[in-house]
Amino acid sequence: MRVPSGVVDGGLAGGFLLALGAVLLWGTQFPVAKSAFEVVDALHVTSMRYAFALLLMIPLYAMREGRTAFDYYGQFWPATLIGVVGMCGSPVLVFLGLAMSAPEHATVILALQPSMTALADWLVRGRRPANFTLACVVTAFAGVALAVTRGDIGHLIDKDAMTGNLLVFTGAMCWVAYTMASERFRGWSPLRLTTLTLIPGTLGILAVTAIAVALGEAHVPSVGEVASIGWQLLFLSFAGVFLGMIWWNAGTQRIGSLNAMLMLNLIPVVTFTIRHIQGHRFAAAELAGGAMVIGALIANNLYLRRTRRRGGT
Repeated sequence: MRVPSGVVDGGLAGGFLLALGAVLLWGTQFPVAKSAFEVVDALHVTSMRYAFALLLMIPLYAMREGRTAFDYYGQFWPATLIGVVGMCGSPVLVFLGLAMSAPEHATVILALQPSMTALADWLVRGRRPANFTLACVVTAFAGVALAVTRGDIGHLIDKDAMTGNLLVFTGAMCWVAYTMASERFRGWSPLRLTTLTLIPGTLGILAVTAIAVALGEAHVPSVGEVASIGWQLLFLSFAGVFLGMIWWNAGTQRIGSLNAMLMLNLIPVVTFTIRHIQGHRFAAAELAGGAMVIGALIANNLYLRRTRRRGGT
């Protein structure tokens, strides 16, 4: 039996740890970002976090890669395209949606990404996931839905938040496209892939923000407003973008896009854990849903390890 499609031979355990680290950071950023939106609008928060992350990334990248750092090796337009889709479209749409909706809604919508990836991988590449992996995807999504809705579907269909939910859903689609397309850059280091797609993505975010300001849909925050959310911006930039993107791309290249997307089901669990620390208490359905998510992740991880060992014999 061969290793599942999309999984790079070697480093499977390390790939899961890297993807998990990125997901933990991204799960934390939801409550952090929501608090920042109370002072500065979502577009400017997104612009500042990505611009700051890019300023951190470029010197490190240039030192690591040397003279060929900004050589796209004939992949300039593909890298630019996925950069605009994944590094601009996804964060802008998700954060705009989060500002209009609730973190619970955003997380359950993002939990659709494994299913979206499985369908896209099947339709575009003809690679049908193993039945066991499909079962884990369904189980994990069901667990996320149970956890964030507390067993009441009414929490998902609040009409006032439908526009925000749609924006988050579209942003999730953008990230699925970015993750799948990143597999074609396997000859690139994770740092190269992250930086060379982050550049066009950040430029795209700045352009969208400038257009919104010109149209009167957003206003430039004052120095005092920016300073008041300084720690949120630091976390969102350094952890959410700088570290998160590097870890995510490194993990995806090792375990494949479908398996990486399965890890995203942990985001609601992380978010709810932070809320618990902040003093919130949850219903039994929420705790049961979290257990389903973790159980599905562990089961699929063990399945992949077993399949890989069989493929090597």
